[in-house]
Amino acid sequence: MNKRAFLKKIGLLGLLPLLPFKNYASTMKKEIPEISFDADSWESIRADYKLKPDYINLEGGYYCMLPQTILKKYQNNIERINYEHSFFMRKMMETEKEKVLKGLAEFLDCNAEELIITRNTTESLDTVMSGIDWKKGDEVIYAVQEYGSMIEMLKQLSDRYGIVLREISIPLDPKDDEEILDLYKKQLNRKTKLILVSHMINITGQILPVKELCTIAHHHNVEVLVDGAHCIGHFEFKISDLGCDYYGSSLHKWLSVPLGIGLLYVNKNKINKIWPLLGDAAIKKDDIRKLNHTGTIPFAANLTILDAIDFINKIGPLRKEERLRELKAYWVEKLKKLNNPRIQLNCPSDPKRSCAIANVGIEGLKPAELADKLLNDYKIWTVAIDSANVHGIRVTPNVYTTFEELDQLVYAIKDLAEKS
Repeated sequence: MNKRAFLKKIGLLGLLPLLPFKNYASTMKKEIPEISFDADSWESIRADYKLKPDYINLEGGYYCMLPQTILKKYQNNIERINYEHSFFMRKMMETEKEKVLKGLAEFLDCNAEELIITRNTTESLDTVMSGIDWKKGDEVIYAVQEYGSMIEMLKQLSDRYGIVLREISIPLDPKDDEEILDLYKKQLNRKTKLILVSHMINITGQILPVKELCTIAHHHNVEVLVDGAHCIGHFEFKISDLGCDYYGSSLHKWLSVPLGIGLLYVNKNKINKIWPLLGDAAIKKDDIRKLNHTGTIPFAANLTILDAIDFINKIGPLRKEERLRELKAYWVEKLKKLNNPRIQLNCPSDPKRSCAIANVGIEGLKPAELADKLLNDYKIWTVAIDSANVHGIRVTPNVYTTFEELDQLVYAIKDLAEKS
């Protein structure tokens, strides 16, 4: 399939003219095309992104830019709600919200009654942590590599309620899952109430054995709150398979939903015990909607969740995962072959323990210096990481990244390691 034909198919919905909104949903469903995938398809997918030519963008981890296909649908959704005005918000929004949650639940293989749409992972996890009925002396286990805002929230809870924080450090290159799980096991005791764990560590890209950890924790009557900020739309998994109690994610990262959209999953057996941040007396205690009392929201972005799911399904979630793993392995293996002791790869050597994200540093160069040099001298955009025993730059390619661009990264790292 040539580039033009592929783009025509994958972008068909976004290129449709605005239709009478009474026929909007039925028309969208009828026009979803099937896509055959071939060797030229990645180039065609890249062409659907409007990439800034000033630099090579290898910092897709903050949030994903929208391909033009999704962007056009988002714009259509904005126009639709503007056109319907308050009629949409008062008469249509709840029905549309149910459709979005149902589609999201199907994609994640969980129950729609266990999901709410939030603004981001931080809001999702904070909602749970602030809603737990803490008692003085309760203990929480977490890793120093957790996202900084989550650690700050735990410290605030410690100051407020007198809970005890037990910190561990995840090795950069563990020999097996047991090495990681043992760190948590050693901290478990009768006072442990919660484990906060990253499904994927944001600064290194390491995927942790969450399912196994949940099994261990539940054996000790301990709940598990999972930070899945970088996971949905990144690699294949089902929330139902993890066995966790709570899961938060940012859909504007790897699922390419408009900026400011996340989700919170709460196991149906745990909903009743979480206090809502903002009260709503009309909602029952065992209804997850009690945690989603947000007031008026920009709902067009929520509607676009279904468009983003449609986009990734056309590519194929597993095919996308395989591509991302291929991109990461390409540049990492090339740097390994250089055998330069100054080049420090801050990521697991086992390819199964990561996907798109990896981290690299150069001995003698501070991460901020390395990031600046890459941008100013080689026109490569990354982000510096200098905390939690990780010192380097995070490299995050995406489906629009080419091997030629990664060759330029390898050249730049090699050049800097030799002359800095």
